[in-house]
Amino acid sequence: MKETTTEDIRPRPMSKTEIARLYGRNLKDGSALNRLSYWMHLVPGLMDELRRTGYTPRQRLLTSRQVALIFQYLGQP
Repeated sequence: MKETTTEDIRPRPMSKTEIARLYGRNLKDGSALNRLSYWMHLVPGLMDELRRTGYTPRQRLLTSRQVALIFQYLGQP
């Protein structure tokens, strides 16, 4: 069975927790979510782009487009 690598990750609807785990593999869910949120606000332009897609801070499930934007701005996990 082939092991999944970061190159295999394609934008698709994902929960914030799932995305946070991709970027913080060694962190517990809460810490990974906090770090993802911090980065989302830190990287110039990312939150503006996400808001244009209808993103709200309390949103738990992100659309494929929103996930693609996160990958674009933060780099592939």
